[in-house]
Amino acid sequence: MAMVDEFIVERLKVYEGQRNDPNVAAISNLSPWLNFGQISAQRVIQTVKEKGKNQSSGVAGFVEEAVVRRELSDNFAFYNQNYDSLTAAAQWAQDSLELHASDAREYVYSEEELATANTHDDLWNAAQIQLTTEAKLHGFLRMYWAKKILEWTPNPAEALRIAILFNDKYAIDGRDPNGYVGCMWSICGIHDMGWTERPIFGKIRFMNYNGCMRKFGVHEFVSKYDPARSNCISAGGTPAPEKKKKAVKGKGPVRGKKK
Repeated sequence: MAMVDEFIVERLKVYEGQRNDPNVAAISNLSPWLNFGQISAQRVIQTVKEKGKNQSSGVAGFVEEAVVRRELSDNFAFYNQNYDSLTAAAQWAQDSLELHASDAREYVYSEEELATANTHDDLWNAAQIQLTTEAKLHGFLRMYWAKKILEWTPNPAEALRIAILFNDKYAIDGRDPNGYVGCMWSICGIHDMGWTERPIFGKIRFMNYNGCMRKFGVHEFVSKYDPARSNCISAGGTPAPEKKKKAVKGKGPVRGKKK
C-alpha cells in the first residue's frame, strides 16, 4: 500500500493532465502489484477515491485506466482464445492489414536489431532501453513503440510476434491481458476504430515521431537512456535536437516616483 499512498500524495494531482508525458512522474507504477495479485484493483480504487477526493479529475482518469481499460483487457483475453493473434482483430482491421502487408518498408529491422535498440529512431531506441533495463515501458511510449515495430518489420504477424515477445520477456508486468491488448490495440486496432488509410498501417491508427515531438520533450527523454542517441546516429538517423530555452525578458529600469 506504500506505493498507492505515494501515488495519491505525489502523482495523482498531475495524473489526468500529464500521464502521457514520459518526462513527468504522473503514472501510478502499480501494475506489477496488480499483475501478480499482490493487491486488488478494487482496493486500490477504493483507497484512491477515499484519500484523493480533492483530486476529482485525477481520480476519474485513474478509474478509467484501472477499471474500464483493465476490465476490457481481461474480458478480451478471457473470452478470446486468439487474444495474441491477428485473427482476434476486427474484420476491417484484418482486411486492411492484409491489403497492406506487402507494402514497401523504408526500414526493416531484424529481431536482434530491435532487441538491442539499434534503429535510426532515438525515441524508439530509448523506449526499448527503458523496457530492457527498467522492466517497464511508459504507457504512451508503449503505443509508439509497438506501432513502429509494425512499420519496421516484414508483415503484421511478425510485428505482433515481436512486440508480444519483448513485452512478455522484459516487462515485469508482461504476460498479462493488459500487455496483450496494448500490443493488439497498437498493431491490430483492438478496441479502436478505423482511421484514414495509409501505406503499411492500412486503417490502423498511425503515430509518428513528429507527433511525439509536439507532445513532450523527446530529447529530454532520450538523454536518460544511453546509447539510444548514438545507436540512432550509427543507423543513419537524426536524433532530436535539444529544446531551446526561452529567453527571459527583463523588466528594465523601474521609474521612481517624482518627488
